[in-house]
Amino acid sequence: QVQLVESGGGLVQAGGSLRLSCAVSGRTFSVYAMGWFRQAPGKEREFVVVESASGRSASYADSVKGRFTITRDNAKNTVYLQMNSLKPEDTAVYFCAAKGPPSYTDYDYWGQGTQVTVSS
Repeated sequence: QVQLVESGGGLVQAGGSLRLSCAVSGRTFSVYAMGWFRQAPGKEREFVVVESASGRSASYADSVKGRFTITRDNAKNTVYLQMNSLKPEDTAVYFCAAKGPPSYTDYDYWGQGTQVTVSS
C-alpha cells in the first residue's frame, strides 16, 4: 500500500509563491511517476503536471507552464510543486498522485489534498 501526504498549502497574495510537498511511503518511491492535480470549487479535477519516474521529463498544463515546477527527492521519498507568480485562478485543492509499473497508465494512489488560496 502506498500513502501520499500533501503539505504546504495556504493563503497567499496574487504574485506570491508556495511550495507544496507530497511525502510518499509504503513502496519504492523511485518507480512511480508523480503527478499533481487540482480541483477548484464547483469544477472538475484538472491535471497540473506529471513527472516521469526517472525525473528526467515533465509535462505541464498550459495554464501553469512557466510558473510551476515539479521536482522530486528520491532520498526523501518526496515530490514538490514550486508555484510562482500565483494567480487567483490557481485557488484550488491540490492533490498529488502516483502511477507505477508496469503500465504507468492510471494513477493508483492519491493524497488527501492541500488547500491553496490566492487572494487578489
